[in-house]
Amino acid sequence: MESFFIICFATGLVLSLLSLMSGFGHLHIGHFHVGHHHVGHTHGAHGISSVNAFTVLAFVTWFGGAGYLLMRTELFNGQIVVLLASLAGFAGPGLLWMALFKVLLPHERVMDVADTQMPGVVASVSNGIRGGDGIGEIIFSQTGARRASAARSDDGRAIERGTEVIVIRYERGVAYVRRWDELAHTDMQS
Repeated sequence: MESFFIICFATGLVLSLLSLMSGFGHLHIGHFHVGHHHVGHTHGAHGISSVNAFTVLAFVTWFGGAGYLLMRTELFNGQIVVLLASLAGFAGPGLLWMALFKVLLPHERVMDVADTQMPGVVASVSNGIRGGDGIGEIIFSQTGARRASAARSDDGRAIERGTEVIVIRYERGVAYVRRWDELAHTDMQS
């Protein structure tokens, strides 16, 4: 019986790790495709099934680990060990499932295309932009993160480091910017 539990534990653990690694990209093993698979019919919030490969592997891992440890203690007979291991098998994925819905998913949000649009972004020049076709660098905040981008002056004039600018357009990885004070001054005159 110990062998059965250790095989369940090892298989669940190895397949969980393989699933984790395949989550970083699609993993193809021959004609077998690992990643983005779903089992089950009941769906919780966010459209994620409560019975999926993740929870099945967690059940097998916890069931095997608890069963093996309980068998080693020799305090319980085989039937009680299977019952307690089954309870642990359901408790483990249940705790992970609750952590997913109580901690991780409440902070998720759907990104809108407007969240990452560059035109209209206010930035600060971190590496001066030379006149003409000179390239510099801007620093700005977008989607809660500090970012940097290559930048050129939209009107071809040099822009010094530390100047506040606004992105007019974004082409091929380069932000075309104008001085914020010039645009604010132009708006006040109109």
